[in-house]
Amino acid sequence: MHMMGMTPFEAVAEPNRRAILDLLRGGELPAGDLVEATGLSQPGVSKHLRMLREAGLVSVRPDGQRRLYRLEAGELAALDDWIKPFRAFWANKLDALEAHLEREQ
Repeated sequence: MHMMGMTPFEAVAEPNRRAILDLLRGGELPAGDLVEATGLSQPGVSKHLRMLREAGLVSVRPDGQRRLYRLEAGELAALDDWIKPFRAFWANKLDALEAHLEREQ
């Protein structure tokens, strides 16, 4: 689970942090690549990465002089578990809409 501080839900509420998570879906990246891709300042990206690490969504490992950041599945799975019932809710609503539209035709 995440350390004290930001929860995964709080972490993904901020658009720049979601953008960083999207970029990391492609694999590990150094902070410099995230700065370039997001257009944020280096201190800004570092702050967001720290918050994502505190929330357990991202981890870091040294690679020579660089630090590589990557997604962590555990807390992402917890977010997904929370969202699953809502997917079912919307699927049921869409099925009902489809049935309604077929009746109307």
